[in-house]
Amino acid sequence: MRAEPRIELEEEPAARLEAPPPAVMATADGVVPPTRTGTAVLALSGVLVLGLGLAGLSVGNFVADQFARAAWLGWTTLGVAGAGFGLIGAGLLRETRALLALRRVDGLRAALASGDAGQMMAAAASWSRMVSGGPAIAPALQAVNDPDAALALLRAGPCRTLRDGADRLGRTAAVQAVAGVAAIPSPALDVLFVAWRGVRLVRQVAALYGVRPGVLGTLGLLRRTAVAATMVGAANLAGNTAAHAVLSSPLLAHALGDAAAAGVAARRLLVLARATALACDPVPPG
Repeated sequence: MRAEPRIELEEEPAARLEAPPPAVMATADGVVPPTRTGTAVLALSGVLVLGLGLAGLSVGNFVADQFARAAWLGWTTLGVAGAGFGLIGAGLLRETRALLALRRVDGLRAALASGDAGQMMAAAASWSRMVSGGPAIAPALQAVNDPDAALALLRAGPCRTLRDGADRLGRTAAVQAVAGVAAIPSPALDVLFVAWRGVRLVRQVAALYGVRPGVLGTLGLLRRTAVAATMVGAANLAGNTAAHAVLSSPLLAHALGDAAAAGVAARRLLVLARATALACDPVPPG
């Protein structure tokens, strides 16, 4: 008796081969709850309110005293105070917009990883309008209904362009770090130079992605890339100091020691550029 082939039909679709997206906590209506404000942010906000509030009251009393002395003196003082507080307000507004831009990137990243087709398509369209090269693929995004196809379009278009731009900025910073470390004789000054160049690189990459961070936004990005940023200064200091200590000849110590430290600093700046690009890119890697 010959055995017949056995065919089993499954009604449910086969499981996807790639890893499932990370779980995103959402409420019953599908809205992702916002993250809670940290203790440090609350404390700094309180200090800022107290400082500006007390300064405003003091300036107000001073303006009133000047008006009591002479009208022209009061108006002059009021104009100076208004200009000063106006500049402070403009700076705070810029910082707030930068922080909101970072929060928006986090929200888009959560939406693109949520697995909900509606949220993913809306987030893909929103991010494409924010970055350079995104409007060029807007018709293609509107024509597709599959979130995976939309993510593929983003990865092949704006993501690749922005990543290449971040790599170019990293290479430029690496070349400048090599030249700076070779020209600076002190390992401590090397650390300061590379740290300054790393912070400037973070701001440049963030501006490339449309974030344009201020002081607080830069601190937030450095917190996201803390490991890479720490490795920049620490590895540069360790490499430069060790090379100068091991080599006995002053000429060799200056030449080879600076070359070793410059190579380490250049490599770390390249890593920092890519880490910042990942922090500013909400599209999950494919």
